[in-house]
Amino acid sequence: LVTDIPATTGVSFGTEVVCYEGPRPVLGIHRLVFLLFQQLGRQTVYAPGWRQNFSTRDFAELYNLGLPVAAVYFNCQRETGTGGRRM
Repeated sequence: LVTDIPATTGVSFGTEVVCYEGPRPVLGIHRLVFLLFQQLGRQTVYAPGWRQNFSTRDFAELYNLGLPVAAVYFNCQRETGTGGRRM
């Protein structure tokens, strides 16, 4: 979760609130979405207490973010034979 990214720069110029963790699917296909919101101005954003069951809708409402201005959607799944439990 990165906030306060200046419009003419990249994400590295923003404020990292929560570090990125890549997907680690265990079983089946997982659907992931990255959303981009436009902030009305700089604001203090606090890290959510947990990642599981995070509500983007509630988060956007809490910080008055409105609707997303961009989104990226992708599927991922675990490759067969890439580790796992060994007996």
